Amino acid sequence: MAASTLTEVARLAGVSPATASRVLNGSARKPGQDIADRVRQAADSLGYIPNAQAQGLAKSSSGLIGLIVHDIADPYFAAIARGVQEAAREQRKMVLLATTGGAPAEEKEAVAAFAARRADSIVIAGSRSSQPENQEGNAELAAELDRYCRNGGRVAVVGHPVVGATAPEGYHVLAVPNQELAAALAGKLASGWDGDFVIIGGPEGLFTSDDRIRGFQEGLAAAGRKPAEIFRTAFNRAGGYEAGLKLADRIKARQAQPGDGAAGSKICIFAVNDVMAIGATAALRSQGLRIPRDATIAGFDDIETLRDFRPALSTVRLPLEEIGRQATRATASGAAGPREDSTGEDGAGSGHSGHDGGEQQPITGEVTLRRSTETAA
Repeated sequence: MAASTLTEVARLAGVSPATASRVLNGSARKPGQDIADRVRQAADSLGYIPNAQAQGLAKSSSGLIGLIVHDIADPYFAAIARGVQEAAREQRKMVLLATTGGAPAEEKEAVAAFAARRADSIVIAGSRSSQPENQEGNAELAAELDRYCRNGGRVAVVGHPVVGATAPEGYHVLAVPNQELAAALAGKLASGWDGDFVIIGGPEGLFTSDDRIRGFQEGLAAAGRKPAEIFRTAFNRAGGYEAGLKLADRIKARQAQPGDGAAGSKICIFAVNDVMAIGATAALRSQGLRIPRDATIAGFDDIETLRDFRPALSTVRLPLEEIGRQATRATASGAAGPREDSTGEDGAGSGHSGHDGGEQQPITGEVTLRRSTETAA
């Protein structure tokens, strides 16, 4: 059965299509109450469904928020998405979701699609990249975001600014103190560990990974320790698993050396996100090695999945849902303009954004040491 049209509703109510549209699409110019009631009754009897885009034009608001993440199956992004959804409900808006795999060219297509649907605002969560293969995609994404903001759209980016974006209005960056928190983690681990450190990081040029690697190395240096060796791999569980297999060979070789024994062969691994730490732990287990008996390991983010992970993983806890809420609120109508990022004196760092003329609480995190880095095992 074909959907009823606005023209049919207008004919049944005995009014013009323009009058019917003003009643059903939320225009500020409304006819008298008796006419409005007649139009609504006609729409109900015909089962008419208002056009969302037409309503957006009438109200100057579509009631839509676009959310762009790398992978919604990743618990990190799922937690941020929950926060976005919660803040969207506060604003009586709906969330449109796009997953992109982290490619800026795909993010650009998502922004264009949201703009075409007149989304009121867009939240982008996921690491920025300066890798050469992303240069063209970065430029296209920046141009699309600038165009969207010039036309009244509002954008919040979690972490780092989009490379090349220049929009002076409607553009917010919610800073996450990755570098400072990684340094704090390194300091705590170094205070109870005399052996070697290894970092499992993402590809060079991935900003979030690079920040965490840089911070961890700084924390080791501050503790008087030598730099950690870095294993570069994919910024996901599969990458962590691949690195874990390589480390398993190294641990076994060291265990086979006379004199040291199992204790002397142990290393402390820092994976720059929790899913990589989970992958690395699974790889070690597949080779007959155990955490923390044969190696210790820490991650970053404190994703919800860790509740069921054994041994309990040491990590840096980030308020992921709060990050999603703050990013969404920063783009609300009437929110204050972008603010400069800052770093707190306690090494935890902070990022600021405005909402309704006020300042959001800075994003902070907490080093959480658990069973996976216990050295007495």
